[in-house]
Amino acid sequence: PAPGNKTGTLLNGVLHHCPNLPGISGKLRPGIVHRLDKDTTGCIVIAKTQESLVSLQLQIQKRIAKRNYLAVVHGVPKGDEGTIIGSIGRHPIDRKKYSVVNEDKGRYACTHWHLIERLNQYSLIKFKLETGRTHQIRVHSSHIGHPIVGDQTYSRCKKLPINLSGQVLHAKELSLNHPVTKNSMEFVAPLPNEFESLLKILRLRN
Repeated sequence: PAPGNKTGTLLNGVLHHCPNLPGISGKLRPGIVHRLDKDTTGCIVIAKTQESLVSLQLQIQKRIAKRNYLAVVHGVPKGDEGTIIGSIGRHPIDRKKYSVVNEDKGRYACTHWHLIERLNQYSLIKFKLETGRTHQIRVHSSHIGHPIVGDQTYSRCKKLPINLSGQVLHAKELSLNHPVTKNSMEFVAPLPNEFESLLKILRLRN
């Protein structure tokens, strides 16, 4: 839940099934270890006890937990892989957006990317987060001139191959250590139908 988006969120659904969560990590985001932007799909982990929350958040902070994303972006980047480093802070004009800013005005952010597939005027990219700032992948990809397809906030391109409900960004893989047993765990979320449909169309055009 956020301003202008109080109901119909993942957390509303979680609290329906797990009514004992309130109090874990405070009242605003009970149990939430990390966030996904609205319209971003894929893996997310939610803690059901305070001890689990502390352990999992520490794994995120110390980069023990790994998060890999897939996205379709506009254009084709130079090279097959790279790293985007740029502090992220509030946009100087539009305060509802974020942007790459001077170090003293934002928080350090680092995103690694790897080109998976060239699709004519588009590309399928794998992103690996080293930090987890708000809108990080969306801001960084837009910053290097390759905004994510369907991103109504950071992409100026409105003409798309198909109608999309939001940005084509998917948290495909999440790996972490179980907070109690310490066993290594890996989760993979299949691509949503909308993502698959876009790839099918782009491959036919390629």
